[in-house]
Amino acid sequence: MKTALLVMDVQVATVKTLGQAEEYLAIVAEAIETARNLTIPVIYVVVGFRKGFPEVSPNNKSFSLLKNGSMNLDEADAMQVHASVAPLGHEVVICKKRVSAFAGSDLEVVLRAYGIQHLVLTGIATSGVVLSTLREAADKDFKITVLADACTDRDEEVHRVLITKIFPRQAEVMQVKEWKNAL
Repeated sequence: MKTALLVMDVQVATVKTLGQAEEYLAIVAEAIETARNLTIPVIYVVVGFRKGFPEVSPNNKSFSLLKNGSMNLDEADAMQVHASVAPLGHEVVICKKRVSAFAGSDLEVVLRAYGIQHLVLTGIATSGVVLSTLREAADKDFKITVLADACTDRDEEVHRVLITKIFPRQAEVMQVKEWKNAL
C-alpha cells in the first residue's frame, strides 16, 4: 500500500505559537528523514490566501481574524514552512484555504496521481488541521496513521483526548519511533 507523509501547517507563524518548538520540530524532522530514506513521498500542506483574503468570509470565525488584521500576521511567515523541516525542491507543497488539508486544495488530486492509499499525519494543531484532515481522509477511504508526538496543540488536554480517545476510532496512532520500527 503506497504511503505519503503529510507535514501540515508547520509554517513559521504557526511554529511561533508553540511553547517548545525546537523539541517538536526535531520530532517532525525525524519523521521526514525516515520517510525520505524510505522513498515515502513527503507532502507539505500550508494555509494561504490571496492578497486581501478574498477567500475569507466574514462568517468564518477563525479566518475572518486574518482578514480584519486583528491577528497582526506577517504574510511571509504565514505561508513559509519552518526552515528546520523545509521541503526539498522536488517535494509537493499544497496550499489549502481552510482547516482541513483537503479544503480548497488539490491534495486529493496529487494523492490519487501518486497512487497514495495510506496517509501518515503530522502537524500543528492536533485539534485543527490534524483532526479535520483525519476525518475527511477517513471519509475518502484512506488508511490513516497519526504520529502522536509529531502533532501538537496549544491545549495539551485537547491533544491528549484526541490522540487517546478520538483518533484511534479512525486511525492507527503511534509515536515516530514506533512508526520507524514498524517500517
